[in-house]
Amino acid sequence: MAEVAVFLSPGFEEIEALLPVDIWRRCGVTVKLLGVKALEVEGAHGVTVKADGLLTSDLAADALFLPGGMPGAVNLRSAGTVLEAVRDFAAAGKVVSAICAAPMVLSASGLLSHRRFTMYPGMENFLRPGEKPTGNLLEVDGNVITGKGPGAALALARAVALALHVDPTPVLAGMFWEN
Repeated sequence: MAEVAVFLSPGFEEIEALLPVDIWRRCGVTVKLLGVKALEVEGAHGVTVKADGLLTSDLAADALFLPGGMPGAVNLRSAGTVLEAVRDFAAAGKVVSAICAAPMVLSASGLLSHRRFTMYPGMENFLRPGEKPTGNLLEVDGNVITGKGPGAALALARAVALALHVDPTPVLAGMFWEN
């Protein structure tokens, strides 16, 4: 069974973190919510989430996901264990995904050079020279998947599921209806 590790840091964007978690769990993917510094993590809009565990250096999963939000993304970027995990997953060819402001963490990890990616507009000052987001809702470039913002959470959840060889179609089809 596929497994996704979701990194939570104070100030994470709740929609970006929890919508994908819900979709993946409905698809049968194992999801571990990992607090970067604490088990109880408050989001950018005051929603507190209890993580399943703390992020450690011996992380085993098939994919990792970094929700955006401010200052959540900055907090992720300043955590050495997060940068190390991103580099390790990328080097192993595992799925690395980030949304909204969180692609700044991928940039800090050296992952965005010569890749197509997207992120929330106005966050470009957190990128390395030469890195330029496309502005698209979603980008998939090899094992790196990025979303533009909260409105991309569903598309990103679907793309990560597909990258893990999990078909989200039955779950997603049941969520929409015609009037």
